[in-house]
Amino acid sequence: MTHGPGSTRRRFLTDAAAVGTALAVADLGLLATITPAAATPEAMRTAIRNVVGEAPVQTGKVKLDLPPLVESGNVVSVTVSVDSPMTANDHVKAIHLFNEKNPLPNVIGVRLGPRAGRASLTTRIRLADSQTVIAIAELSDGSFWSDSVSVIVTLPACVETL
Repeated sequence: MTHGPGSTRRRFLTDAAAVGTALAVADLGLLATITPAAATPEAMRTAIRNVVGEAPVQTGKVKLDLPPLVESGNVVSVTVSVDSPMTANDHVKAIHLFNEKNPLPNVIGVRLGPRAGRASLTTRIRLADSQTVIAIAELSDGSFWSDSVSVIVTLPACVETL
């Protein structure tokens, strides 16, 4: 390689390393378009079936508090509360949160008992895109109850760009 006016040894080494790296990546076939892994509505349904089995999931008793429009999917506040007296005979055993387009459809699962005092969960999640989020509560009588919210995300999270 020849050096032009004003070039330095450091600039030459930097350029040579960049060319070498580009050739190595191209040789490995890594310049193909990379798309992030994402769950699908079907993957979400499968994840829900893994939790509830064949039991029916009824609507009600669960309140999913999630903004319907989110500017950034990087930090989204979520609160799930379940109408339950939280007594030894009548309490929430678990709260699960699912989504249909993040890399993993099962966001969180929390086990509760009557000593929890109240059936409530507050957390922050990331959302990869506009999607439906579903909260499911398992009660001590074996029933499952749910609520869902469709969320529009203007700036997605969980996405890697090159």
